Amino acid sequence: MLPKYYEFQNPVKINAGMDALETIPYELKQMNASRPIIITDKGITNAGLLKTVLNSFDDSDITIGVVFDETPPDSSLKTVNNIAKLYRKHKCDAIIALGGGSPMDTAKGVNILISENTDDIRKFMGADRLKSNMQPFIAIPTTSGTGSEVTLVAVIYDEENQVKMPFTSSKLLPDVAVLDPRMTMDLPPKITAATGMDALTHAIEAYTCLQKNPMSDAYATAAIKLIGENLLNVIKDGKNKEARFAMANASTMAGIAFSNSMVGAVHAIGHACGAVAHIHHGTAMAILLPYVMEFNNDVLGDLYAELILPLAGADIYAATGASKRSQKFIGLVKSMNQKINELCKMPIRLSEAGLKKEQFEQVAETALNDGAMLPNPKELSKNDVLEVLERAF
Repeated sequence: MLPKYYEFQNPVKINAGMDALETIPYELKQMNASRPIIITDKGITNAGLLKTVLNSFDDSDITIGVVFDETPPDSSLKTVNNIAKLYRKHKCDAIIALGGGSPMDTAKGVNILISENTDDIRKFMGADRLKSNMQPFIAIPTTSGTGSEVTLVAVIYDEENQVKMPFTSSKLLPDVAVLDPRMTMDLPPKITAATGMDALTHAIEAYTCLQKNPMSDAYATAAIKLIGENLLNVIKDGKNKEARFAMANASTMAGIAFSNSMVGAVHAIGHACGAVAHIHHGTAMAILLPYVMEFNNDVLGDLYAELILPLAGADIYAATGASKRSQKFIGLVKSMNQKINELCKMPIRLSEAGLKKEQFEQVAETALNDGAMLPNPKELSKNDVLEVLERAF
């Protein structure tokens, strides 16, 4: 059934392929920019990825204004303010984000400060508070999971008040997303697995949440198909260029899907597990996904049943009776987790990931206050969240 009304937006230009990095100087010129700042982290620098990006400027007349590679794992208010000062000091005129979710969020925060000509980003917290045109912004993901290169959301941690500040605006969307498999080729198997399951969760929740629509459905199912065909292969062989490229595309498509339809309870509980027990986001997604689906199954069973086709193919879909398809799909996700655990030891229980039973209450209360709960088609009580945690523990 089609929704009576929906909105869909994806203005981000996507440059994808083995030589995609070499298009960056051209894209900057098209935006009348010639002196970008590069925002990344030490892990990216130490892995040699920053050097690969810098090499892509060798035959151009673009000057890198400054490189900041000290982005923390969780983007912070202090970091954003410091980078904005560097941007102004070095007279930069564009932003390049290189990395996973934290460098992307940090770059979006810097863009707010510069474009709104402010020194207090907190004034723009919330949805659709931005009024000014943003600085030219290019995003280069180094994982295949967050989808931040095509999303309109940033989360910045306010250390002083100990709160994570959300910012949502179509103005935060990058101008260009550069998907180059060279950027993920050396990603360790466990991180490859966790980020891949994050992308799968984005796609499944986008396809089943209250704000789903035909456009987001198309991106979600395409992402699920690519993940089903490639995730296990790329965990086994990280140098598989085709599988790496497929996962980069899947992550971006899942990002486009959930950016236009939202997510659900898996993310709400996962965010809480991260906040309370510091569980890696992708790992939390992988662990929680089948158990939240079991809770939702009486409401979403028909939609879960449909997703066997992109995840596992026509033969398994046809061989599964209609009444058993939703449970089969949940079982397929559990089986993926088990195979991933055998390949790279990614945790498949919350207890293995570091959650303690005495933290259940705090996780449940935090999850219920998370905005991702709102689009979940089945309402969860505190006891429901506690039951999911118990089953996943």
